[in-house]
Amino acid sequence: MENKKIIINKKIEPIIKAEHLVRIYDNGIIKTIALKDISLTINKGEFVAIMGPSGSGKSTILHQLGLLDNPTKGNLIIDKENVLNLTEEKRTRFRLEKLGYVFQSYNLIPELSALENVYVTAMALGKEKQEYLDLGTEVLKKVGLSDRINHMPSELSGGQQQRVSIARALVNNPKILFADEPTANLDRDSSNNIITLFRELNKNYGQTIVMVTHELEEGLKADRIIWVKDGLIDKNKKNKK
Repeated sequence: MENKKIIINKKIEPIIKAEHLVRIYDNGIIKTIALKDISLTINKGEFVAIMGPSGSGKSTILHQLGLLDNPTKGNLIIDKENVLNLTEEKRTRFRLEKLGYVFQSYNLIPELSALENVYVTAMALGKEKQEYLDLGTEVLKKVGLSDRINHMPSELSGGQQQRVSIARALVNNPKILFADEPTANLDRDSSNNIITLFRELNKNYGQTIVMVTHELEEGLKADRIIWVKDGLIDKNKKNKK
């Protein structure tokens, strides 16, 4: 991964197109409709925030778009691929090659260094040792941790651990970075630093980012907010352009 700014193509090009997504959870006793009818488009190079009240379906939407769960009904195109038709093996490969994930819990392996935690994702794609070492080192520099590559998670602050998890999500140069409440476990300063980092990744490298957040201040730093309420797009809220 080259640590340099790219020239961002300003042509509007959809990278995610979801049509009439429905997600129903049924345990045989209780049926819960988490998503009722979600249609949305996210363009290449956009930084989009998904917001709404607790229980509105924000994270469920992200899990559908990120191929972490299957919708009960609907259509989903990602990077021109009808992803709902993929076999489980091809879906796994698609996630590894084209999607990156950041969650509120950092999910770092405590016995591994920052560098090792990052390059495990590249190893999963079968890259050669020198390549994944170089990629891991480069992406840690990209997120501002060039002086922490050999530190263990216990030697890092919460904000630094989240940066390691972001580096891990970026190491395979994903088309889309999904972030689910990425600042929920951080203090205010660390939260601001993470959102600033997302903004820089988006502006300087053209990284498409889809972020779920409950903090309006964070959502307003995105290009656009998609508001969700009761499993539907809330059309009464004006999306920020």
